[in-house]
Amino acid sequence: MTKFPMTIQGARALEDELKHLKTVLRPQITQAIAEARELGDLKENAEYHAAREQQGMVEARVRDIEGRLQNAQVIDIASIPPTGKVIFGTTVDIANVETDEQVTYQIVGDDEADIKQGKLSVSSPIARALIGKEEGGVVAVKTPSGLIEYEIVEVRHI
Repeated sequence: MTKFPMTIQGARALEDELKHLKTVLRPQITQAIAEARELGDLKENAEYHAAREQQGMVEARVRDIEGRLQNAQVIDIASIPPTGKVIFGTTVDIANVETDEQVTYQIVGDDEADIKQGKLSVSSPIARALIGKEEGGVVAVKTPSGLIEYEIVEVRHI
């Protein structure tokens, strides 16, 4: 079975969500279903149907998270000695060669990606162009607006 890379922070976030679903939401939904059953006829009981639907969504999310964690290859970037190369989990400062605009990204797994937080999916075009390159190098990234060149300013293992 294929393993998918994930940072320690990403794995912890999924574990925390799983714990919340199992220890908080499941009991709440079970209670809501029990209360709705007490109201009588289940065929026309909107509260019962809503609680059952919510239960289905929570159980599906629990199975999804458990599957993702089971197939995750958790990588602790802090334990890997820095080499100046961009690898999964590193935090990279890059500068647009034309505009000199600088941005910082951490290369993370697909489930963890959030561009607003500077977390870039390992399968994104920018990350694919950066992986394996070294500090000081220049990479060309094909975008819908054309080819953009970025200089790798710094690679950090944090």
